[in-house]
Amino acid sequence: MANFVIMPRQGQSVESCIITTWHKKVGDEVKEGDVLFSYETDKSAFDEPSQFSGVILHSFAEEGDVVDCLKPVCIVGTAGEDVSALIAEAGGASSEEAAAPAETAEAAPVAESVADAPVVTKSEGDIIRISPRAKNLALKTGVDMTKVAPTGPHGRIIERDINAALDAGYVATTAAVEDFLAGKITAVEEVVEESAAPAAAPAAAAPADDFRAYTETPFSNVRKVIAKAMHSSLSEMAQLTLNSSFDATSLMSYRKLLKEKGEAMGLSKVTINDMVLYAVSRVLPGYPEINANVVDNTFRKFAHANIGMAVDTDRGLLVPVIFGSDTLSLAEISQKTKALAGSAREGTLSPDDMSGGSFTVSNLGSMGVESFTPVINPPQTAILGVCCTTNRLKADGSVYPAMGLSLTFDHRAVDGAPAAKFLKELCTALENFELLLAK
Repeated sequence: MANFVIMPRQGQSVESCIITTWHKKVGDEVKEGDVLFSYETDKSAFDEPSQFSGVILHSFAEEGDVVDCLKPVCIVGTAGEDVSALIAEAGGASSEEAAAPAETAEAAPVAESVADAPVVTKSEGDIIRISPRAKNLALKTGVDMTKVAPTGPHGRIIERDINAALDAGYVATTAAVEDFLAGKITAVEEVVEESAAPAAAPAAAAPADDFRAYTETPFSNVRKVIAKAMHSSLSEMAQLTLNSSFDATSLMSYRKLLKEKGEAMGLSKVTINDMVLYAVSRVLPGYPEINANVVDNTFRKFAHANIGMAVDTDRGLLVPVIFGSDTLSLAEISQKTKALAGSAREGTLSPDDMSGGSFTVSNLGSMGVESFTPVINPPQTAILGVCCTTNRLKADGSVYPAMGLSLTFDHRAVDGAPAAKFLKELCTALENFELLLAK
């Protein structure tokens, strides 16, 4: 019996996912546990294993398509099984279209009818009846839409009609297809294929000194989400940044001790960032307006410090959350940061791992940044930027390593005085890190 394979919901905040790769195609035999397709949310990537054994009888989406969570992605059943009713139920096509013979078997006669068919005209405002798969193929291949003869039910253009027009040599530019589907033009200038026209002269090579050359890359799904969140943050909050620094002598000395003797006690690879996170987790609970979210003009003050840490990945900036960090030891925080950072870079974080944070720490110190203005991660009320160390002189002429901190806060929710007090207390805690560990 045929079964739907649906798009899973990866976290409560995820409404849709994008299919990145199909590992099996329609007609392929699959066994339970075989990976059918890969997909990603706005932050993570996943593989979807089959829960059934059989043959893929139909798919509702192509690579690059966005599919709503809990909606059908494909159908797995027995070879030759009639799934027209299931396709109609899913809204992917009518039962008449689903029952139509396979496209490969129809390709030749349909192409023949297209070649003899009159030009398909379109008046401004007319609705083009075209299936999602056919539309996607048309945009990918640049078919001349004025020469496509619809053979689907009720005059609907389906995928085999696009293939037939392509086989007949009717091609145009992708821009022309987009304009036609959008109703901007009613005719498309035909581009003749090489086989039907004399070979064109080879394109002239671009000059070696073409300084205007460039490439275009569309925003990835992750980059779109980051852009939307950052724009929303800056446009909807009254953000203000305070900059301060502290004497990092104690911090650096303890870090050196950990490197030399920590491994024997299971404390290897504790980083400066881990130590900053530890200090933040101890100071943050004393400032409920900073350890908070603002949702619909309402404070959501957290009982624990759920600290997000900004992680740079190939897919974009991700912010996994260390929940209850105020209850964890330095060693436990260090272990958590490494596990979460690894998952972020591998693309295996769950969306729930990146929601529910009460505060964020962004560390650019390793890149030599001396000061910057971090942007708040909505709906949080503040974010801490960690900078590099610079050598400074004391009044007695001695040199000390000063580490910069940049605190951005939402002035709608937090006043300047408590924000400054938080930053000052954090600097004091970091200057006396070994004493902080004793608390």
